Amino acid sequence: MTKYAETNETTAIGKPLYKLADLSSIILRAYVTGPQFARLRLNQQVTVLVDDADGGYREYPGTLVWISDKAEFTPKTIQTKDERENLVYATKINVKNDGLLKIGMYGEVRF
Repeated sequence: MTKYAETNETTAIGKPLYKLADLSSIILRAYVTGPQFARLRLNQQVTVLVDDADGGYREYPGTLVWISDKAEFTPKTIQTKDERENLVYATKINVKNDGLLKIGMYGEVRF
């Protein structure tokens, strides 16, 4: 991913030379609302949609591997139904990479 030293360059002991990563599968971090949260389960198969060059979507199969047990925003003491939907829960989805997915790309999830 990153090269920290060049060939024949002197480096200090313990200094990293490279940053490596296995990009054969990518983790997509997605956020879901309360009503969606109630329908999720671990190892659920989902479809991940990524923009393609033609203005459409490329579809990838994914697996839901982690679901947060806490909302991302602190709830108020009194909430209406609409305010509860402002709370989101983080999820992680494992997607097999065909080489076209890059770190930092945006994606959508179809549950």
